[in-house]
Amino acid sequence: MDALSEVLSICRAERAVTARFTLREPWALRSDGVPGALIRLSRGAPYWIQVAGLQPVRVEAGDLVMLPTGAAHTLSAAPGLPATPFSQLIARHADGPKDENPLVFTHGGRGDVTEVFSVLLWFSAYCRHSVFRLLPPLIHMREAQLPMAGCLATTMQSLILETLQRRPGWRLSAARMGELLLVNILREQLGRPASVSAGWLRGLGDPAIARAIQCIHEAPAQGWTVEQLARQAGMSRSRFAERFKELVGDSPIGYLTEHRMALAAEQLEAGQLPTSRIAEQAGYESPRVFARAFQRWAGMTPHAFVQHERGRREALVQWDRRQDEPARG
Repeated sequence: MDALSEVLSICRAERAVTARFTLREPWALRSDGVPGALIRLSRGAPYWIQVAGLQPVRVEAGDLVMLPTGAAHTLSAAPGLPATPFSQLIARHADGPKDENPLVFTHGGRGDVTEVFSVLLWFSAYCRHSVFRLLPPLIHMREAQLPMAGCLATTMQSLILETLQRRPGWRLSAARMGELLLVNILREQLGRPASVSAGWLRGLGDPAIARAIQCIHEAPAQGWTVEQLARQAGMSRSRFAERFKELVGDSPIGYLTEHRMALAAEQLEAGQLPTSRIAEQAGYESPRVFARAFQRWAGMTPHAFVQHERGRREALVQWDRRQDEPARG
């Protein structure tokens, strides 16, 4: 099974925004979190990143860092410096709506310079539920340790500089660049089993379990049984169930349900199909049975989920205003 193709087919960026910050020591910036996946590259002097609840990490020039869920964090020339909220600089330097155009600013004193290139990506509900929840809040790829990191960093820098010119197609270019970076970052994570929580990404590392996962992904509406999946994996039922649970962290049927619900969540979020059709695609003959299963999974009915996602999207539109409030205070 080609794990990279599996991830690529699932994780499609809906949109992207790029940024370039020129930072002179001493400097420190604080983010209360962003509503998307954030990937950063730096050039020049090293800096420190600290995600809420974790120890500070030193980031060298050419390193890539990713915050899959946009966790609250601080960037600084040195640990412990008083930090300026990003919102203040965004309010001062944003050209139009903050989430619509590239952002460029200079900040700090007169010391050594660090240039930070960023891309903020919005992914589908399926990707958020099935991939990002399995990843650590901070992923750090060191250029000195990973030759591919240098190639990715150069590509990212070039494409971000191109998007700053807002040439035709820059939005699509940034989104596809983000997908490419994500897939390569995930490839490195898959090579470090201890860094990936139990889940289907970890299961892809086992050829037998990967075959069963592939069957589920290719035909989620099929009435799979443990026996059928075990045959696909070439294992006994008991050994397959045990190994699947060990790697994926759920039973085969439990994972099948999770996969179906994540697909349904994406369709509900898109709002292009009736619930009855979404239920059928998820393998449920009755919309009522599907609704009960979805409520157990999401903690809300399909209708409530649609309303919640509409509210989330409206909140993203208003995020600019909320972020500006500290600057006005």
